[in-house]
Amino acid sequence: MANSPAATIYFNSLKDTPIGEIWLACSERGLVAVEWETNRAKLLDYLTRRLKMSIEENPHKLTKIAQELNEYLAGERRQFTIEIDWSWMRPFQREVLLATFAIPYGQTSTYGKISEQIGKPRSARAVGRAEATNPMPLVIPCHRVLGAAGKLRGYGGGLAIKKWLLQMEGTVLA
Repeated sequence: MANSPAATIYFNSLKDTPIGEIWLACSERGLVAVEWETNRAKLLDYLTRRLKMSIEENPHKLTKIAQELNEYLAGERRQFTIEIDWSWMRPFQREVLLATFAIPYGQTSTYGKISEQIGKPRSARAVGRAEATNPMPLVIPCHRVLGAAGKLRGYGGGLAIKKWLLQMEGTVLA
């Protein structure tokens, strides 16, 4: 099947970042997961349940991704050039996260604006759910999506990290 995900997932961790240890996973097609506040066992369980593919630890497959994330977290990178494997996402989630991926560094959007942008103006809550299940935070910058009045709303890494990321990018918060 042309749109089916690749058969093997590769993973490794990125240690000593400003937000702690970050776990990364990719297929031959690109990035599939960025996780922190977890450990190896939980990551493997998540990947196995979610992706149902063989999993292999391989830091060499993740070298470019790790480098770009380190550069981003050091304030040296504004845009990622790594490939993302969108193939295993559901259509609505993919649509929302593609719109989120397009939000420029240092700028924000809202759940309502994204729902309008994708042509579903009454789906702000569903957009929020798609953001909450974003498997690749930082790279798909769901931290740049705010509540209706520009307020910080939920973030998987916690609101303190969301605020830190936005401030690192030079975003002025209300």
